Amino acid sequence: MATAPYQELGADLHGELILPEDPGYDQARAVYNAMIDKRPAAIARCRDAVDVVTCVRFGRAHDLELAVRGGGHNAGGLGVWDDALVIDLSRMCDTTVEPDEQTVRVGGGCVWGDVDHATLEFGMATPSGFVSTTGVGGLTLGGGIGNLSRRFGLSVDNLLSADVVLADGSFVTADATSHEDLFWALRGGGGNFGVVTSFLFRCHEIGEHGTIIGGPVLYALEDTPDVMRWYRELLPSLPETLSGWIGLTTVAPAPPFPESLWGRKVCLIMWCYTGPHDQADEVLEPVRSYGSPLLTGLHPMPFDVLQSAFDALLPAGLQWYWKADFFEEISDAAIDVHLKYGELLPTSLSTMHLYPIDGAVSRVPSDATAFAYRNGGWAGVIVGIDPDPANAPAITQWARAYWNELHSTSAGGAYVNFLMSGEGQDRIRAAYLGNYDRLARVKARYDPENVFHINQNIRPASLVS
Repeated sequence: MATAPYQELGADLHGELILPEDPGYDQARAVYNAMIDKRPAAIARCRDAVDVVTCVRFGRAHDLELAVRGGGHNAGGLGVWDDALVIDLSRMCDTTVEPDEQTVRVGGGCVWGDVDHATLEFGMATPSGFVSTTGVGGLTLGGGIGNLSRRFGLSVDNLLSADVVLADGSFVTADATSHEDLFWALRGGGGNFGVVTSFLFRCHEIGEHGTIIGGPVLYALEDTPDVMRWYRELLPSLPETLSGWIGLTTVAPAPPFPESLWGRKVCLIMWCYTGPHDQADEVLEPVRSYGSPLLTGLHPMPFDVLQSAFDALLPAGLQWYWKADFFEEISDAAIDVHLKYGELLPTSLSTMHLYPIDGAVSRVPSDATAFAYRNGGWAGVIVGIDPDPANAPAITQWARAYWNELHSTSAGGAYVNFLMSGEGQDRIRAAYLGNYDRLARVKARYDPENVFHINQNIRPASLVS
């Protein structure tokens, strides 16, 4: 590794090459999850697809490990790796909206805040996640569950094409008519098949010129069992213009929350209504009338305000430990576990979320894209979070114990974007149900030597003529 001629690579790039001796190295290698501490051999901040091609070919020529970094939000920190050449796309963050065609072209290094900024000017959005600083590439390639999923599907259901640098250094465009099997695999198969340098998404008009009605409703933690039972029955019956995820958390000690609630453990539902505002009162009536909420914070707001609501609370550089599963139901047994570990939240930022997977998502056949869990239910995530590295053992132990008790109530697999590194091939296979073997065959065609393996790795199958 030390003998690789990185200076030659740096001279060939339009972007910037950062080496361990350079002043900006530590900042450049840092990712969102500060529990990840990797020391790559070099970091190439690419400016365009040609730079990406150059890096892949250089890596192949010198037998280097290649890691690909988009937004850097990956739970397991897989955008960086010890002794690897990191292909950093963060400078490739252009967006181009075609309002008449209702599409947006997005650079591979964009975060979702970049996309919302561009599309909301035209009253449109494309399905993304729940945090605006999340990278477009990582979230999309894993599936893309978010606030718009019930109405418009996953991010991958709205992906029209992708420009990809393959493992041999060639450049292709994958869509419904060209490299169809690659296009299928990219829609949920993670970063296994190449480096996506740009995405083309379908957009949708939402709310009143991009203004939705949303926000949190908070309930006392002891009300969690009743709230979860009500929510699990209500959600599938709601119009798809209204979505809401449920979680357990601690109220942040800051506005807009009243001081009387600061530091209190609660059950939270975050609602997002994207339909016509003259129908909002009727649609939101069951949400507003249920139970005895501590706070009902439903208000009109630009969609990007909702998407960025957690940005200040969860900046880059915190310690994170993730555990996850899919759930076809929120069973009574699961509710007992949620209440137990909600009472044991180890730090003020630690949390549990259940994100709905129904509506438009469930109308897509499970084998239509690599993302397979489409039978309705929720994507669950348990996350221990704290700024202090000294608390990493405590948040890890809590998340693992919570998951161990809850897992038997799950559907078996987990959302690939929520997996930590090193969870094993059985967990990766379970994330794809019956789609895994086809993914392995596509991998064998496009990356037979498993060049792109610093990811939730799908190993290439033997090619059959």
